[in-house]
Amino acid sequence: MKALAWQRYLQTQHKFYNKTIFSVAELANVAGTSAHNLNVELARLEKQGIIVRYTTGRYGIPGISSAAELVSSLAPDAYVTASYALYLHGFITQVPTEIVCFTKRRHNVSRIRLTPLGKITFMCVKPALYSFPAQSAVASPEQALCDFIYVMRRRGVSPQSQVTFRKLENINSTLLLETAASYPGTVRKNMQIILRNVRSIPV
Repeated sequence: MKALAWQRYLQTQHKFYNKTIFSVAELANVAGTSAHNLNVELARLEKQGIIVRYTTGRYGIPGISSAAELVSSLAPDAYVTASYALYLHGFITQVPTEIVCFTKRRHNVSRIRLTPLGKITFMCVKPALYSFPAQSAVASPEQALCDFIYVMRRRGVSPQSQVTFRKLENINSTLLLETAASYPGTVRKNMQIILRNVRSIPV
């Protein structure tokens, strides 16, 4: 396929199907070529800025592909949470360099993937803490906050020292308290410390 044909294909997939991440197998099928020839073609398309390699076996549209779609392509049972989800929802100011994803099983993808979007870390958690979001592969602000505190404590780090929170008054207090009930008491205590100055949230 010529570069223009690839560009049209990728644009069509994005416009009509909101798809921006593609496996090598998908692209080989579209091109109707061998894996070897495809690799040569993908290298050429990368140099032309038409496609970008996000991680082993996954390519996407430059500047459009999202972390959530990349994670879903690598592990359909995983979802983006903790600091990266809080950033996407506008509750922290810094852009995280790590994309923490919770999964309920130990899949065959690498636990850590380095990508242009950031370092993706897959964490297998207990069933009580695993809850795939209903709307997308990104945890809600309430779930993400609890997961962020849990991850930081698991790593022996103070959660409130790692990021700058903002707009926490927009957190759904009822949903937050319901979500926090599934987490260890230490997580709830840290949550109280973080939210103690937010009057609209009873802690």
